[in-house]
Amino acid sequence: MDKIWKCTVCGYRHEEKNPPETCPTCGAFKYRFILEEALPESLEKRLKEAFAGESKAFIRNLAYAQKADKEGYPPIGRLFRAVALAEKVHAEEYLKYLEGVIGSTEDNLKAAFENEIRAKSEFYPEFIKEAFARKREDVAWSFIRSRDVEDRHAKLYKDALGAMISDKAITYHVCLTCGFVFDEEPSSRCPVCGAEKSQFQKIE
Repeated sequence: MDKIWKCTVCGYRHEEKNPPETCPTCGAFKYRFILEEALPESLEKRLKEAFAGESKAFIRNLAYAQKADKEGYPPIGRLFRAVALAEKVHAEEYLKYLEGVIGSTEDNLKAAFENEIRAKSEFYPEFIKEAFARKREDVAWSFIRSRDVEDRHAKLYKDALGAMISDKAITYHVCLTCGFVFDEEPSSRCPVCGAEKSQFQKIE
């Protein structure tokens, strides 16, 4: 029985028992094709877990690479960066199967807005409460900074929905200390953590 295979690079659809060796439209290899059918709930759960795990491994290995460089081991740093990139490839592959949870850009902005509000009002209050109860004020303040930045992220998503209509170009700067995002010329210090302007990264 024939199945419908979709090229995750260009969207070409192929109806046969197996995917083609290469996509006739963009030349992508057969492993870039996925079945166009609903996933069993248990398998979708596993893919979400795998995506989260690989995403974490990507960030963790970049941190390991930075540490290796700082300690004078550039070859080890390169190894960690190479493996980090490999983990990113894995995460991106799993994300293709979860395309159903990724809608249009407008839907994604709405979902991202709701996620930020949920993080601020549901998740972080509990995290903060426990950190203070455990007498770890440092961890509590980390959570507080993240909570305060979530509100800002939510506003940016809401504003971006309006900007989609006007097609207005916006330049963003991100505070590398707490994650605050400026959507205009940044001030001399971060309004959440007080970091200096030199700690902001422009998003090209």
